[in-house]
Amino acid sequence: MKETAVKAYRAMEMARAFDTKLSALYKAGKMYGGVFLGRGHEAVAACEAVFLNKGQDVYNPFIREQAGRCAWGESVLESARSYLGSTSGCMRGRDGNIHWGKPAEGMPAPISHLGAMVSVVAGMIMAKRMQGHSGMVGVLNIGDGTTSVGATHEGCNVVAVEQLPIVIVVTNNQFAYSTPNSQEFACKSLTDRGRGYGFTTHECDGTDFVQTLTTMQRAITAARNGEGPQWVVAETLRMCGHGEHDDATYIPAELKAAFAERDPLAVARRQMVQHGWLTEAELAAIQEECAAEVQHCMAQAQKEPTPVPSETDWSATSWKPSRY
Repeated sequence: MKETAVKAYRAMEMARAFDTKLSALYKAGKMYGGVFLGRGHEAVAACEAVFLNKGQDVYNPFIREQAGRCAWGESVLESARSYLGSTSGCMRGRDGNIHWGKPAEGMPAPISHLGAMVSVVAGMIMAKRMQGHSGMVGVLNIGDGTTSVGATHEGCNVVAVEQLPIVIVVTNNQFAYSTPNSQEFACKSLTDRGRGYGFTTHECDGTDFVQTLTTMQRAITAARNGEGPQWVVAETLRMCGHGEHDDATYIPAELKAAFAERDPLAVARRQMVQHGWLTEAELAAIQEECAAEVQHCMAQAQKEPTPVPSETDWSATSWKPSRY
């Protein structure tokens, strides 16, 4: 578990360093479009992706899963290129700054309407099954708000009926943009929704690194071993606004106070030391390495060219299905 934990922790530190740099560039007026941070989501994202295999599995992160992208094996350079519109990136400077992916490697480019991605990942896994592949698993992220979207219900029904090896991770960060849980759903827990579809359900404190790591391992292993679709509800708080344009004044002060000591990075650092997986000096070294890597990648992406409208075909990705 030590090697896996260290890999996931490093991904969390890289994501936090990247978010910090994004926020600074946005506030300096050097970032165009929306900027969406993953503060509070790092443990959930890193701990899911660290158990996946690029090229075999399917992984669908979205706006707050930078730590998952890092744990999956992507450099923050791709995210930097996406945010800054570099033509050197995998999306060649097209589409929105967070809608990037590499379908050929098992990472679809996400659609803004998150519920639609349930069916997209289901289709990718079904295609692999039809091609004779086995042992693969699909993991996708949705939020508490997305569990109320019609496309989510339709997609989950297909996943359950077909018994696809898919893990749906519901990151309950307490708000669907500014709408609190109390106005989103009436069930006692969002695990009830997963259970209603026929999924095996799991629940964890998404701010607790070790608990999240073990929960994700259990769910992903079960799906990979043919035990049917899995539904994981991870409780956390979005420790920032919906985007950097949002001051999040709708989050009650008492809720912020309740989560003040539960920053996933701070919890992970304490647990890494407690378990003897890293020393304080090693933690500090990783933080420095991640900050330097982010600075390098951002500087590189800022120097790269952006699309020239008169010279482009505006296709977001050069990837095409193999039959074409």
